[in-house]
Amino acid sequence: MTDFKKIADPNTHYGNGRAATRDFRLQRLTGAINIAGLAFLIWLVVSLAGADRAQFVTTIANPFVAFGTAVMIIVAVIHMRLGMREVIEDYVHGRTNRLALLANDIFTLAVALLALGALLKLVFWG
Repeated sequence: MTDFKKIADPNTHYGNGRAATRDFRLQRLTGAINIAGLAFLIWLVVSLAGADRAQFVTTIANPFVAFGTAVMIIVAVIHMRLGMREVIEDYVHGRTNRLALLANDIFTLAVALLALGALLKLVFWG
């Protein structure tokens, strides 16, 4: 089978075109949101520069700041997962591919849960 026939055949190892397009668009969207969220992050860091712990907790406990921070965590983790998935799909082959993809999913889920848990602790328990 020539390379063109392999690419034209949807049953080959080249993957699902719709899923690839969805991931491509989602990665670009999360990247754009991350760029926009950088302004929020810069504002947060500058506003908390030189602040004591009480002022830091009060600022983070503000519902708008907490929500913005949570959104930034979620978007960054989604973007990280998609980027690492691309690297794994390009460079890891065979049986280890599925294991690496599973490890990527578990790692990104753990990062999201730990970061959101730390944020919730700051918001509700100082």
